Amino acid sequence: MNSSIMTPLRDATYRGLFFAQSLSLLGTGLSSVALALLAYQLVGEQAGYVLGVALAIKMVAYVGIAPLAGALAPRLPTKTALITLDGIRALLVLLFPFVDAVWQIYALMFMLNAASACFTPLFQALIPTVLPDEARYTRALSLSRLAYDLENLLSPALAALLLVSMSFDTLFVLNAGGFVASALFVATRRLPMIGRVQDSTFMTRLHRGLFTFLRTPRLRGLMALNVAVALIGALVIVTTVNRVRDDLGLADTQVAQAMMAFGAGSMLIALLLPAALARFNDRTVMLSGGLLAIVTLAGGVALPLTFVGLLAIWAVLGMANALIQTPVGRVLRRSSAEEDRPGIFAGQFALSHAGWLLAYPLAGWLGSAVDASVAFMVLAVLVALTVGVAAGCWPRRDLTVLTHSHSPMQHEHTHVHDAHHQHAHEGWEGPEPHRHPHYHEPIRHHHAVVIDLHHPHWPT
Repeated sequence: MNSSIMTPLRDATYRGLFFAQSLSLLGTGLSSVALALLAYQLVGEQAGYVLGVALAIKMVAYVGIAPLAGALAPRLPTKTALITLDGIRALLVLLFPFVDAVWQIYALMFMLNAASACFTPLFQALIPTVLPDEARYTRALSLSRLAYDLENLLSPALAALLLVSMSFDTLFVLNAGGFVASALFVATRRLPMIGRVQDSTFMTRLHRGLFTFLRTPRLRGLMALNVAVALIGALVIVTTVNRVRDDLGLADTQVAQAMMAFGAGSMLIALLLPAALARFNDRTVMLSGGLLAIVTLAGGVALPLTFVGLLAIWAVLGMANALIQTPVGRVLRRSSAEEDRPGIFAGQFALSHAGWLLAYPLAGWLGSAVDASVAFMVLAVLVALTVGVAAGCWPRRDLTVLTHSHSPMQHEHTHVHDAHHQHAHEGWEGPEPHRHPHYHEPIRHHHAVVIDLHHPHWPT
């Protein structure tokens, strides 16, 4: 493994957070296998339907809860919040072995994923503060991508080994242990506070994340690319079993191999991407991933379906997915002030999963109703549309530092004396950050711009 990718682990705080994330992911992967077996135990042949509804509930929880959590995060101690959410998730997972009705699965899935929708964006927003250097943060994003891909590869294999000697209920217990271990890793690290300067209302913070996405050109492009990622991922996750079992007449082993090909392609890009991002900007890399997916899907339309061909298509789609997904944290970091970061990451979490909520049923229909070439053609067209929208929204000359003008303004909020606050004081205002009425002179200046209280619209 490229040693440069491992450099973020030299930071003790990040190292603890990375191991917390990895154990949590591994436990969640084990629970996914156990959940399928639990559903089969309860309803037999209807297990697929139950799992489909459970996945839909998961996405609804992600989309609905994440923005609320992002708006609430600035009022909560970061470390305490993460430990508490890990504890809640551990307790909820431990309830699964006692389930004896389908509605209980649905209820627990909503509560468990509501807690994850609170935990994950806050955790992700913390990393840029822990690793302020952009090169180290980029490597951390690649490590995170590797952790997700390894979980996809290792969890099913580990679950199979464990099930030889224990019941599937034990997998839920191991998942709870993963959450407890995650909480312990977090508890033993000194974590910085994030999102603590602002004093806006809950509703203002709730809206700000969405407004930031709508008013930042590069984030509008990211919203379109989120849909492309969901379409690609759903195609692989949902239709692989139909292509391998029904179209090619192969066995479950080949289903697993096809899924592994997608993960292997993603892992390869995660290893190579830090060097690429040192030479090319985020827009170029992410749009290249979209173009790679379009060309690959078009190739699937033109070529006859074989198992080797399917492995190749899935592997290249894994590469395309990683090219789009891995730099997302860099884009969010560049587009937000530190105090707004929990809301921005929560907004990305919700918007990206909204794409999955649309992509899953579409992929399910394509997997069962049409042959592979038609499915590839439909997905190629849809991905091309989303990549085209992203390219149109995201300017090619995407400057961070912009020269712009401010009109005069009188208002009151908590602030520090930055480029926008150079006013006189009378002595009673107290140390920074402090709050008092203040006046902004009209000014024209240049600095790194993000959507915030002083920049409600993107400068032109």
